[in-house]
Amino acid sequence: MTSDYQTFFAAALRRPAVMGAVAPSSNGLSELLAAVTPTAGAPFVVELGPGTGAVSAAIRRRLPPDGRHVAVEIDPSMVMHLRAAHPWLEIAHGDAADLTGLLADRGIRQADAVISGLPWSLFKPERQRVILDRITRLLAPGGAFTAFAYRHTGAMTGARTFHRFLDAMFDEVIVSHTIWWNMPPARIYACRRPLLSTPSRTAG
Repeated sequence: MTSDYQTFFAAALRRPAVMGAVAPSSNGLSELLAAVTPTAGAPFVVELGPGTGAVSAAIRRRLPPDGRHVAVEIDPSMVMHLRAAHPWLEIAHGDAADLTGLLADRGIRQADAVISGLPWSLFKPERQRVILDRITRLLAPGGAFTAFAYRHTGAMTGARTFHRFLDAMFDEVIVSHTIWWNMPPARIYACRRPLLSTPSRTAG
């Protein structure tokens, strides 16, 4: 079977603006991203941009037996890899901007956690806003959203715009320490309590 790294590099070379990374997430980054996964009850977790499944595996380690985990992946080759390497994972092949429809097709209208591996700094502001709008409307009361940002992208316009959107759309935004052992080093955003009345968040 093709290794995770080979699959990831091939996808990154083919669609760099979609992948936005040079390697799968490290165990440390994956565990931090997945830390908002509830460990009791029957929670529902949505993962955006699972890549080769490093974060998916971390979510699975926390998810209780009655929980449900759906991963939304846009790249067809990554979908094939995930289905072969992680047959337990429920995969929705599509664009995170179509999140509401993708999940409605599966009878899902609310999530306890949304965990993102998307390259937010590479997205145009309108795409960032649309996807975040879908996420905030999906989250259950008490739910949480996590995403990561590479440290070296902090000065990029896309990264600054993303941070501003988070501050405008969530009551609580916590930025983690730098995970230096990730390649490249990265930080986590952990967000709670969506502000659904924010004027700039008109649905796209």
